[in-house]
Amino acid sequence: QVQLVESGGGLVQAGGSLRLSCAASGFTFSRRAMGWFRQPPGKEREFVATITWSGDSTFHADSVKGRFTISRDNAKNTVYLQMSSLKPEDTAIYYCTAGRGGGFYTTRDEYAYWGQGTQVTVSS
Repeated sequence: QVQLVESGGGLVQAGGSLRLSCAASGFTFSRRAMGWFRQPPGKEREFVATITWSGDSTFHADSVKGRFTISRDNAKNTVYLQMSSLKPEDTAIYYCTAGRGGGFYTTRDEYAYWGQGTQVTVSS
């Protein structure tokens, strides 16, 4: 049974930091690209960041580049999203997702498994 369990969300003031974690099980984590998406209130789900199976390559959306960093620990079957300099517009439900393969994916249909999401709220 595939599971992706996000944690680390919460309420933070603008300019603050949070670290999201996603614990994976039920599939071979080290062979899959991983990603983070988010869904702001009233908007569609959008790409945030992706990391290849080995962790050698990452890509971040322009809206978070320089502020967010995706990373992974294959020994722990966990992917992280370090978020700093948070802005009110970063408020969203953040979803962890596992790719269909090990490559470089930025669109929703390239991902096979999704977590339930964790709420991040940034106050001004």
